[in-house]
Amino acid sequence: GCTELLDTLVERLPLGPQLYPPEMVSDQPERVLLAELIREQDLLHTREEVPHSVAVSIDRIEEMPAPRGRSGGKERTAVLATVLVERKSQKGILIGKGGSMLKTIGQGARLQMQTLIDGPVYLELFVKVVPDWRSKPARLAELGYGSN
Repeated sequence: GCTELLDTLVERLPLGPQLYPPEMVSDQPERVLLAELIREQDLLHTREEVPHSVAVSIDRIEEMPAPRGRSGGKERTAVLATVLVERKSQKGILIGKGGSMLKTIGQGARLQMQTLIDGPVYLELFVKVVPDWRSKPARLAELGYGSN
């Protein structure tokens, strides 16, 4: 009965003022959205193996020209990001055997980024161990987790 309930509620809700422009999909900066897409893939693919001590830092975003020789090719967006973990064992889990886990994480995140950006994306991921990053206020602020 959930579908019927939702349909009934939507029919009866009054129209209100539009609070944001129609092209605005989030109040968060693009860097934060891209980092969260990568972090989501980290958590989905590692499940219980890597606890929530994973953070993602977007190091660089730049537009790259379309590859030569391709007619009608679109510019690509290059995203370079670092995944931070607290222990060396977590780094090994995220990279996986022969880089297989990092490749899987990158592929999933890249597909979602292409939808968000509406164009091709080149994604390069690095994994870095930063012991106890969650207990360092300066590191938390750098990653956008500081209090406002």
